[in-house]
Amino acid sequence: MEFPDLGKHCSEKTCKQLDFLPLKCDACKQDFCKDHFTSVAHRCPFAFKKDVHVPVCPLCNSPVPVRKGELPDVVVGEHMDRHCQCNPVKTKAKIFTHRCSKEGCRKKEMLPLACDQCQSNFCIQHRHPLDHGCKHSGHPGSRAGGSDMRALEPQPPGALSPCSPRWLAQRFRWKIRR
Repeated sequence: MEFPDLGKHCSEKTCKQLDFLPLKCDACKQDFCKDHFTSVAHRCPFAFKKDVHVPVCPLCNSPVPVRKGELPDVVVGEHMDRHCQCNPVKTKAKIFTHRCSKEGCRKKEMLPLACDQCQSNFCIQHRHPLDHGCKHSGHPGSRAGGSDMRALEPQPPGALSPCSPRWLAQRFRWKIRR
């Protein structure tokens, strides 16, 4: 043999193969062949030192300490139920808080839908003045998808049409003065 000191024997008791490029275990610092260098393959007694995983809470992104023998999933679940700052069950705010003002209607909406004339809050079904029987001093607007009957009536020659820009400007000025 030309190089008797080159390489090392595998530290695994059942192997003892001479390997010219041995691999050293990070935990137990012994030399192993390519088949036994993993801590599982040679049943490393110090593997627990290297196999340290700290689970992270998916809600608050904070590390959750796990003791030896505990299951990480159980510990993280308990953290989410009891100690997590971002627990959706603890901080569950009501989403549908804007109740309809129409008498007899119990619907709630996510966003306020206030009537332009009476300033009351309504659900989507009762949001238009004719749908909730608006009793404000102004004229109730038309229903959605319906047509304004006043626009179809014949107008005197000097009167402003509700579709004309002058009529819109005059109405806008009237709303500002109110």
